[in-house]
Amino acid sequence: MYRNEKKGPKRGVALYSYSAEFGFEKTLEDCFEDVHDMGAHGIEILANIHIENYPYPTQAWVDKWFGLLDKYELEPVEYGHWVDSHVLQYRDLTTEESVEFLCRDMRLAHRLGFRIMRTKMPVINELLEPVENWRDIIRGALPLAEELDLILCPEIHIPSNLKGKMVQEYVGFIQETGTKHFALNIDFSVFRTKFEEGEWRDPAFTPNEPEDIIPLLPYVACCHAKYFHVDENFQETHVPYEKILTILKDHGWDWYLLSEYEGADKYDPGYEVGQMLRRHHILMKNILGD
Repeated sequence: MYRNEKKGPKRGVALYSYSAEFGFEKTLEDCFEDVHDMGAHGIEILANIHIENYPYPTQAWVDKWFGLLDKYELEPVEYGHWVDSHVLQYRDLTTEESVEFLCRDMRLAHRLGFRIMRTKMPVINELLEPVENWRDIIRGALPLAEELDLILCPEIHIPSNLKGKMVQEYVGFIQETGTKHFALNIDFSVFRTKFEEGEWRDPAFTPNEPEDIIPLLPYVACCHAKYFHVDENFQETHVPYEKILTILKDHGWDWYLLSEYEGADKYDPGYEVGQMLRRHHILMKNILGD
């Protein structure tokens, strides 16, 4: 299976970007071919969308999966999934049931060659703070994460504050346990500085400064390189990419940037996913010096 040995920030694509096309105009192989063609090597999937017969794919599908990874020189980077404590209508899952739910996905992620999981837990408020027993859920899953060498990552997304309580509690958990198997996925929406006229904006959100990510870098195992519009000059008009990527490069951050496109209907009527992704990867190549 392909592994990207390049040092420094690496380029990949979250297949969520193809949501408007996947299953309609594009198959999984079409998406892989597109990512390969733009010179990227990493992918993120959403397990319940991109895995046929999830959570129990056939061995034939798994064999095809690895064949496509080899054919297009792609590395399975991040496995996107949910610990859905609210899956039952009449009650929440217990901590033990949530751990079992998580471990099922961990085994499947490992089977498909992933090393990082975007582990999204139910939230309790508009600040995206997780359920109160999140520590117990993660502690219960850590032994299997260690056995399978997986890293579980909550996603830090707008309107989160990188200096705020939630992020500091995640970092504190890592420091307290000393684990190498729990980390952060920083979504670049937290750096967003521009909103369109009439577009709703969360009143709790104040854009983070690019420098706010520096003290978190030892705990960041992946980034959603969120973008909203890349213009004809290969500039992202809503997120300060030059500053962010320069910080990651200069600090020797050695993980994947996964392009995640968000904005099709609002910013680019009639857009083509492939075209916008290519612009985004040219933008990143120009900054990173690939």
